[in-house]
Amino acid sequence: MSPAIDDPHNARSRRTRDALLAATREILESDGFDALTMAEVAQRAGVSRRAVYLHFRSRTDMVTALFGYVAGQEGLAESLAGVWEAADSTEALRAWVRHLVRYHPRLTAMNHALDRVDPQDPDAARHKRTVATAQLDNCRRIAARLADEGRLASPWTADTAADMLWSLISTDLFDRLMVDRGWPEERVLEHLLVLYESTFVR
Repeated sequence: MSPAIDDPHNARSRRTRDALLAATREILESDGFDALTMAEVAQRAGVSRRAVYLHFRSRTDMVTALFGYVAGQEGLAESLAGVWEAADSTEALRAWVRHLVRYHPRLTAMNHALDRVDPQDPDAARHKRTVATAQLDNCRRIAARLADEGRLASPWTADTAADMLWSLISTDLFDRLMVDRGWPEERVLEHLLVLYESTFVR
């Protein structure tokens, strides 16, 4: 087996890699983690299995790369820019809520696939940990800034506020409001802004 391409540098190689990751996401969202095999990815992407192994040594490598791919496709860095560039901690919290309402519903199908997966699947578990770690790190930055600027409401500490902010990143919340109850995005944003500010800001 040829060594995998760790850093695809030419346009054709990047297109193939992106096609493989797009196929990976499509399989996960439509059929779940159990259906994700190198052969299925190759078939869905219209390439040979050898082409898959040229880019990813294993299913594990492919799923690991998926986080960065999805973040890039859905504009995670751009969506978070308003949080980190906010003038003060209160505006950062508002920008965080806007980010959640804008970004999180786009990942609903993938999040449902993760929820359905066998907890013993090591690749799925690793992907979930990667996502959760990144989310918690973001929440810690926001909570720490609120605390540092003296804007964090009682009885929260930076640690407990971060934990609660993280727990509020919920697919169920958006499903129930936007799908089950038919709330438009604007209403969700308006009410979540009130909820977050009244809860966390003094």
